[in-house]
Amino acid sequence: MTAGRMYLAGTLLIAGLAGWMAARSVGTVAASIWLALGVSLAIQGPLGWWLVRSIGTEGFLAVWVGGILARFGLLGAMGLVILPRLNWPLASGMIALLLMLLGFLLLEGIVLWVERSRAEA
Repeated sequence: MTAGRMYLAGTLLIAGLAGWMAARSVGTVAASIWLALGVSLAIQGPLGWWLVRSIGTEGFLAVWVGGILARFGLLGAMGLVILPRLNWPLASGMIALLLMLLGFLLLEGIVLWVERSRAEA
């Protein structure tokens, strides 16, 4: 399985788990999970794909740092702008987004680890 396919499969797994959790939740908690899923997929999806495509290149570290900064920016925008504007509780929205972004970060780490293991073999 290529790194791109592995990243896509992991993204679908994360989205499926988040959708399952949202379907089992009610009220603003469910809405917060759906919002976090949509926002994180819109931002993290392309950034993660870009990172996977940069494996083994000189620009890898810059892409990785850019992704981390984008995650912090997204957390800030969600906590300071989006959730207050929607008048939703900060706790459920921020926790949902944080868990989503951590899942994507873990996925990137797994893909990078597998690719490194393949390169060494």
